[in-house]
Amino acid sequence: MNATAIPTRRLGRNGPAVSALGLGCMGMSFAYGDADEGESLATLDRALELGVTLFDTADMYGPYTNERLLGKALQGRREQVFLATKFGIVFDPDRPELRGINGRPEYVRSSIEGSLQRLGTDHVDLYYLHRIDADVPIEDTVGAMAELVQQGKVRYLGLSEPSAQTLQRAHAVHPITAVQSEYSLWTRDPEHNDVLATCERLGIGFVPYSPLGRGFLTGNITSPDELQSDDFRLSTPRFQGDNFARNLELAGQVKRLASDQGCTPAQLALAWVLAQGEHIVPIPGTKRRKYLEDNLGALQVVLSPDELTALDTVFRPEAVAGDRYTAVGMALIGR
Repeated sequence: MNATAIPTRRLGRNGPAVSALGLGCMGMSFAYGDADEGESLATLDRALELGVTLFDTADMYGPYTNERLLGKALQGRREQVFLATKFGIVFDPDRPELRGINGRPEYVRSSIEGSLQRLGTDHVDLYYLHRIDADVPIEDTVGAMAELVQQGKVRYLGLSEPSAQTLQRAHAVHPITAVQSEYSLWTRDPEHNDVLATCERLGIGFVPYSPLGRGFLTGNITSPDELQSDDFRLSTPRFQGDNFARNLELAGQVKRLASDQGCTPAQLALAWVLAQGEHIVPIPGTKRRKYLEDNLGALQVVLSPDELTALDTVFRPEAVAGDRYTAVGMALIGR
């Protein structure tokens, strides 16, 4: 893929302009098998070369190693990037499988300092609360985040996986620039829980993570046995047993429709997400240059109304088998 100008989209009605496709960096350090720092750095370099500006990470990815990776990659090039990171998910260092949520104001203030140090920067462009803390009023958490804006440590604020009601309460304290939630052909929750509509009504940008169904919609995964034993996806219901087999049939439909369109399955799936609204900026994740370039090809794919309807029909919510997280993970979303 040659370097070409990537179109931009605005994060919300009055928000910043960023590349229409961003880059989710989690898999470079966390959750999806072995890390390859050399290839990850090369992928980040290639993304910059091709004009990607929105880079997304979080302190929990690793934990901490993904922020350090981006800090290394962006030395001397920080001004080229709209840098987003997240805080709020905490680990027990002795039992990393146990996660908690911390939205207390004092934790907000301490978390940003760690992220800035690891990222090698004096400010973060977009700072998300990664999950809502049910024990802390959202007004208190966002109030502390707003202090970071006043101090120049953060430019814009975001929430990840909030309910529509929580989003409205947060936005009343300080403008929320972006909401990040899982959204793809096989995860349509934001359409049905009023989050997408609330973002559009309030002029807030919407940033879908896992817009390729954690790689499932690319057609490159045909058996759970292809994933490494420590791959996070193996613990999720959609990648297990009969659910996997049923969902594989859906991925086959994407492959067939992509062939008719003359594009790859990944490009078709991303083109569908992009077509859902101009305020939507997906952040497909990858740790390899070839997939980065393939994903960016989605920006050249235009789906007709009939093609969009066909995809909607195939991926009606009841067609997808299994929850996207374990019961513990599901309890942390939509608060």
